[in-house]
Amino acid sequence: MYPNLKIVIFKKGMHQNRISKVLGINEANLSKIIHGYREPSESQKRLLAVFLETDEVWLFERFEGGTLSQFAGSPDLRQDSKDDDLNSKNT
Repeated sequence: MYPNLKIVIFKKGMHQNRISKVLGINEANLSKIIHGYREPSESQKRLLAVFLETDEVWLFERFEGGTLSQFAGSPDLRQDSKDDDLNSKNT
């Protein structure tokens, strides 16, 4: 599976059907790519990385086994948690 791809799509609040329409990728194939059942072509990798405004190599790092919670240590994800904590304390 490509957890970084899943995380970026989730954090940006995007839906697979919108991404597939904009990029011209079949929605079923996009789902298979996201879940690691299908290997994206080089052009699909480039399209997704540009569309999601992130690094292609990082976006398509594979992860086999475990859970996505292991990625909670990501600096980007921790920052969001800190921001949420600060916002809740200030209200």
